[in-house]
Amino acid sequence: MDEEWTPRTELGRLVASGEIKTISEALHSKLPLKEYQIVDYLIPDLKDEVINIERAQRMTDSGRRMNYSITAVVGNGNGYVGVGRGKAKEAAPAIKKAIDNAKLNIIEIKRGCGSWECGCGKPHTLPFLVTGKSGSVSVTLKPAPQGVGLAVGDVVKVILRMAGIDDAWGFASGHTKTTVNYALATFDAMKKTVSVKINPKINLSTPIYVGGIGNAGSNKD
Repeated sequence: MDEEWTPRTELGRLVASGEIKTISEALHSKLPLKEYQIVDYLIPDLKDEVINIERAQRMTDSGRRMNYSITAVVGNGNGYVGVGRGKAKEAAPAIKKAIDNAKLNIIEIKRGCGSWECGCGKPHTLPFLVTGKSGSVSVTLKPAPQGVGLAVGDVVKVILRMAGIDDAWGFASGHTKTTVNYALATFDAMKKTVSVKINPKINLSTPIYVGGIGNAGSNKD
């Protein structure tokens, strides 16, 4: 960490004292994650990327003023990903806010080998079909066999790569040119891998069908 960190929350103190040693333990502690430094401390190899920059001008008595709205994604390429937004009068502070907020929104996703065409048993793709929504945008992600790569749109590709998903098919509907909603819909879909309860007797290396939709086909955005 580049700056000295003094924990201000109970979760932060537990992390600093060594009682919580992993980000997984922190996320399952049921304590709110309110300090981005916790993520920096527990995931030192975390990467970040800006996926959208919006600039807005407004007239004031003193002249034109520029406001920046940034959307960023963070992840370690190994099961953890977060998306956040930040606003400021200058680009650099807005980017920092977006990255810090993405860290506070970080989740641990489930990965697997949910494609009926693969069955390798390695966590290279999604365990099952998931759909996420934000505004008018709906994103559906489907497991794909090894070697397919990320057959999805550019925004989705960045988020999946940050999460550690190597292979996936996907398609979207709605106003996908609205990058913010496109990114948030993708992140909402990733959350579904966590929220959907899986029978522990089910092997994630076997195909799982949700809503009667299989994994055949390779629709792209």
